[in-house]
Amino acid sequence: MLLRSFIGKLRTQTPVRMTESQPKKADLSRLFVAAILALNVALSISIVLLNKAVYTYFFFPNMTLTMIHFIFTTLGMLACRFLGVFAVKSMPLSKMIPISLTFCGFVVLTNLSLETNTVGTYQIIKALTTPCIIVLQTLFYSKSFSTKVKLTVIPIILGVFLNSYFDVKFNFVGIMFATAGVLVTSLYQVWVSEKQSEFQCNAMQLLYYQAPLSAVGVATIIPFFEPVLSKGGIFGTAWSAKALVKRLFSESVVHH
Repeated sequence: MLLRSFIGKLRTQTPVRMTESQPKKADLSRLFVAAILALNVALSISIVLLNKAVYTYFFFPNMTLTMIHFIFTTLGMLACRFLGVFAVKSMPLSKMIPISLTFCGFVVLTNLSLETNTVGTYQIIKALTTPCIIVLQTLFYSKSFSTKVKLTVIPIILGVFLNSYFDVKFNFVGIMFATAGVLVTSLYQVWVSEKQSEFQCNAMQLLYYQAPLSAVGVATIIPFFEPVLSKGGIFGTAWSAKALVKRLFSESVVHH
C-alpha cells in the first residue's frame, strides 16, 4: 500500500522541462520509476500468494487479517512521516470517513474473494475494476473516453466470462464476493482521485488519514462476524509459530 501511494505521489508531481545537461538524470529517473514499478508487481504477487496460504492452511480470520493490514499500514505511514517522506496535510475527518469506509469494504471483500476463489479467478475478476471505473466516471462524473479505450474493455470482459464459465472450482459465493469487491474497489478508486483533486493532496497524504480510520471501522464490526475469544478467533486459537511467521512476513510485504 505504501509503495502504491509513493508511485501515486510520483505521478502527481509536476514534470520539469529538461535541458541538454539533464539526460543522465532523466535516465536515472526513468530507471528508478521502472524499478519501483517492478518491485510493486513482485510484492503484489507475493502478498496474494502469502494471504492465500494463510487462509488455506491456517484458516486465519478474514476481517481480523484486514484490520491487522490497516494497523501495519498506519504504523508505516507514521514512520514515513517521521522520515520526511511526505508532509501531513490538514483535511476534515468528516470528508475522510466515506472514503475510509469504501477502503474497508474494498480490502475486506477482495480478501474474501481471495479466500473463497482460486488465485487465478481472483486475479482475473479483479481486472473488471478498469471497465467498472470507466462506467462510474461516465455515468456520475460526466467524463468521456476514446473509442480505443472503450474497445479495450471487450477482451477483459470476455476473458473474465470464459474463466468463470470453465473454472472447475467455480464458487458462487466467491463470485459474489469478487463482484462486490470490484464494485467497491472501483468506487474507492474514483473517490481517491476526486479527493486528491479536491484537497490538492497526494496518495500518501490521503492514506495517512484512511488507514487508522479504516482500522477502527473494521475493528468495530469484527465481533459481529468473527469469533474473537473463542476457537478460530485471533485470541481464541493457539496459532503455530509457522502461521505467525507467515502472517508477520505478509504484513512486511503488504505495505508496498
